[in-house]
Amino acid sequence: MSAKSEYGKEFENNANLSVHKEIQKDEQSCSEREKTFNVISSVAENQSNHTGEKSYSCSECIKCFSQKSSLVQHQRIHTGEKPFPCPECRMSFKRKHHLETHLRAHTGEKPFQCPECEKSFSKKSNLVEHQKIHTGEKPFPCPECEKCFNRKAHLDIHLRAHTGEKPYLCPECEKCFTDKSSYNKHQKNHTREKTYSCSECVKEFNEKSSLVKHQKIHTGEKPFSCTECGKCFTHKSSFMRHLRIHTGEKPI
Repeated sequence: MSAKSEYGKEFENNANLSVHKEIQKDEQSCSEREKTFNVISSVAENQSNHTGEKSYSCSECIKCFSQKSSLVQHQRIHTGEKPFPCPECRMSFKRKHHLETHLRAHTGEKPFQCPECEKSFSKKSNLVEHQKIHTGEKPFPCPECEKCFNRKAHLDIHLRAHTGEKPYLCPECEKCFTDKSSYNKHQKNHTREKTYSCSECVKEFNEKSSLVKHQKIHTGEKPFSCTECGKCFTHKSSFMRHLRIHTGEKPI
């Protein structure tokens, strides 16, 4: 004679039904223990946040974390895993919020607006940097001279004037530059057509400002006058070098 469980499943006899009930009881017990373990783990992790305890350690380095999720994110530095791909291009990211920030480059979204001038930015860090223009804050002083900067990147570029470092090498002529913007500007000499020609000689230039600067050689114009000795100069750079004679300032 067959027997039925409370869920309607049929068994050949009561003995088999009894075994089935015992298995179900064990499964329910395991499920309850798993739920209890998850709750305890969540409580323990939450308590770690408050106490500052860092119980999750990286097996690759000595760093420790209070949350398992933070450890998982950190370990991607060692594994190189980038599980968040951009649907618009081939770039991938270790963290979801890095992907979200990157996507603004495709959408044009700039959610961080400056309250002073209404200029908008895609990253909050860029807004914070920008606001220093309005506050006048320059928290990055040069250890070699008295100059201060509102961005660390600007300080890093300035320091190369003291160290003589020029990390940007032109592959065409091997000329070196301290900053990328000067390097990029120089590259145009090799890649761009020279559309500005001098009417007095055969020289050509790829920027109008360079042509105007050059033409002063022919006109004899010297718009930069020294108030100390009356000497005049064609170019501002020459004028600034001359001023050091009077100020005693040593060139960097």
